[in-house]
Amino acid sequence: MQVEAVLFDLFNTLVLLDEDFYTRCLRRLHEFLSKNGIKVPFEDFKRVYFEVRDRIYVETEENLEEPHFNVRVSRVLHRFGCNFDVSHPVVVGATEAFADELMHCTRLDEDAVDVLSQLHGKYKLGLVSNFAIPECAQKMLNTFGLRRFFDVVVVSGAINKRKPSPEIFREALNTLNVDASKVAFVGDMLDLDVEGPKNVGMKTILLNRSPTENELYVKPDKAIKNLKALPILLKDC
Repeated sequence: MQVEAVLFDLFNTLVLLDEDFYTRCLRRLHEFLSKNGIKVPFEDFKRVYFEVRDRIYVETEENLEEPHFNVRVSRVLHRFGCNFDVSHPVVVGATEAFADELMHCTRLDEDAVDVLSQLHGKYKLGLVSNFAIPECAQKMLNTFGLRRFFDVVVVSGAINKRKPSPEIFREALNTLNVDASKVAFVGDMLDLDVEGPKNVGMKTILLNRSPTENELYVKPDKAIKNLKALPILLKDC
């Protein structure tokens, strides 16, 4: 059955992350808190942050919800005796500091614009991404000039569901008004971008930039080493 729509993952598919992005973003967040009177050593802050983040993932393991990043910040601050809710200016500002630094830790895949330009008009295009700061994802798409290509953008933090939940994929399918069997999903992670889309009936294309000989526990329908191989491959799907 011919493909009518193509959905993309964002991070490490269309947009690449610097290896040290997480530490840099946390340092920026920590600096913001320090300037606002919350003085804790960075290593203590970092440890508590990851404890809180991982606890949220455990709590949402079954329902695959994606609380906004503000929830993480609020819970971290509670651990340090600051009872700020998710709408408190310090919480909101800390999230913005993290997101602002993240913008400096990303770069566009060298083939992304050319590939999307080739596909635009031939297929319905969409993006489905896990990210707890959805407003930053939208800013990133606009900054890199990608938003114009997409008929739908679904970010987990905006709908409180994350990949591989069927709901996040169905949100995109419903907006595009296309059957899952006529959609190809392109991404770099087996559990999120292959297993998840397969479970709702999509075709899957694994972007495997560094292939290994290890046996894959779930098989994509196709695999590519770079985005520029995608337009030709789609003709055979």
